[in-house]
Amino acid sequence: MTKHPLKDHSLTDHSLSNQPRPAVAVLGLGSMGQALAGAFLDAGHPTTIWNRSDGKGDGLVARGAVRAATPGQAARAAEVVVVCVVDYDAARAVLDQAADDLPGRLLVNLTSDTPERAREAAAWAEALGVDYLDGAVMVPAPMIGTPEALIFHSGTRSAYEKYEPTLKALGGRTAYVGEDHGLAAVHDLAVLDFFWMAMHGLVHGFALAATEGVRAAALAPYVKVLADLLADMVDGTAADLDSGKFPGDLDNLTVEAANVRHIVRAAEHRGLDAAALRGVLTAADRSIALGHGADNWTSIVEGIRDPA
Repeated sequence: MTKHPLKDHSLTDHSLSNQPRPAVAVLGLGSMGQALAGAFLDAGHPTTIWNRSDGKGDGLVARGAVRAATPGQAARAAEVVVVCVVDYDAARAVLDQAADDLPGRLLVNLTSDTPERAREAAAWAEALGVDYLDGAVMVPAPMIGTPEALIFHSGTRSAYEKYEPTLKALGGRTAYVGEDHGLAAVHDLAVLDFFWMAMHGLVHGFALAATEGVRAAALAPYVKVLADLLADMVDGTAADLDSGKFPGDLDNLTVEAANVRHIVRAAEHRGLDAAALRGVLTAADRSIALGHGADNWTSIVEGIRDPA
């Protein structure tokens, strides 16, 4: 059995050339951090864990993880250091404690934030001479380590390629999206923009039906029909946006905006908050005013891009 560096009570740099899997350290043991560490253990990686407060990670230790006393100690025990905490300020506070121990290792930041913060973190790592990948986890903790789990990574391509098998222990749909360290956050924000707007629409539609006594469970089968239709529309919408052409031969924005308008009217008449739908309608009306009334729904993007 391969010795784990801390099990051997050595806190100095070590060679991992004889190990079947690179040693990893996970800094931060919230529900996501624990899931990440658990996936590494399941994949056979010697795993060191650290958390700011006591009382977390006992189950991981029982499965073979080693608890470090400090972030620096955890980093010294690993070839790949993963940090996943509440925000970038918290991540920086943790990583500052390990700054002297990070050079020569790959730092993977799976803390969600903006592209700007990701690039700032990358500049900090570069100043230390540390290979850095920024990342975004797109699934809940229970899905980590499954073939369906999607995680974005961006940053040093050579580092990603070297450790791709290690990173894919966290999710079968792990994706590298480019050298710009901010691109994982861009993908994160864009996909979640769609997700949360869709979730709002789902709940809002159920709430609208409920005002007339229709139970959500009764409406659900019909919502699924439209959800399947939406999934089928993704590629075509993307193609229209990338080409900048919005053919309105099958539908047009003027007609679709009228449909949204009567939903807004019905929702407000029933005392529901229709602010999000009003935002959709405002963008559509703005696009129509810009001359896109005869174009398809995707031309609403012009009203989104020009909110003035």
